[in-house]
Amino acid sequence: MYDTQAAAVIAEVQKAVTGKDDCIRKAFAAILAGGHILIEDVPGVGKTTLALAFSRAMDLNNHRVQFTPDVMPADILGFSMYQKDTGQFVYHPGTVMCNLFLADEINRTSPKTQSALLEVMEEGMVTVDGVGREVPKPFIVMATQNPKGSAGTQLLPESQLDRFMICMSMGYPDMKAEVAIAKGKSLRHSPEQVQRVLSTYELLQMQGRVSDIYMHDNIYQYITRLMQATRKNPYIELGVSPRGTIACVRMVRAWAFLEGRDYCVPEDVEAVFLDVTKHRIVLNTKARVSHVPAENILSGILSEIKQPASYTP
Repeated sequence: MYDTQAAAVIAEVQKAVTGKDDCIRKAFAAILAGGHILIEDVPGVGKTTLALAFSRAMDLNNHRVQFTPDVMPADILGFSMYQKDTGQFVYHPGTVMCNLFLADEINRTSPKTQSALLEVMEEGMVTVDGVGREVPKPFIVMATQNPKGSAGTQLLPESQLDRFMICMSMGYPDMKAEVAIAKGKSLRHSPEQVQRVLSTYELLQMQGRVSDIYMHDNIYQYITRLMQATRKNPYIELGVSPRGTIACVRMVRAWAFLEGRDYCVPEDVEAVFLDVTKHRIVLNTKARVSHVPAENILSGILSEIKQPASYTP
């Protein structure tokens, strides 16, 4: 049974983001799975608009940081300041204390600032001066980065990439969508026009329902075989970690939920496999010299590993 609230969220976001229905569904699936989203693309294709539209549709308290080389970890995590009248240090929250944190052009800042997000993305905690503080729930990081090689960018470390549930590219709009944008449709339907259709409490409940989606052992084994295949592929130097396996399981459940089922099928794995894995692998010299794209290698793994039979509960 298709969830009407989930459909309403997608419909509202589509008002602001034209011609990117697949990207909207995958981003929403990652949110329902409790994961973080990395969007790698050229400037001006709607990455920031997508994040703002989701925050409005689900009434999420959001903060946005435009990352530059001079952004410091304290800007993100917060800091303690001495109060002369009380004689105590008082914590001043950073921008990460919100439901949806939009990290714009995250690969333009220093590795020190990038690493400040590691704990909060994995544990939902911020530690300042030895004191841990929980971030609000739900908590989602939606980060954008410019393509590798763009001016002023530096690579995200593998440890940080691994904490993003999915990495996707929005790409340029097709002819029909770009004509609509040129006519001003995107201006009339800006993120400010998106209506709230889901509360944060309802989102947490929906995330709970997603975690209860049934997955047969054969699907678990299928996902694990795919992940192990990335570690043995002759073109891959560093395969997908066990954290990636867990992310895939959660993402598959969320995709099944959006498909209107309370159980998972192998096609759900196929739908999300590339988005979960492509940022988690490191290609070796052989692949780079041969100019073999990561997407081709992962698609080959999908075709090589036999799908299990579908089992319903």
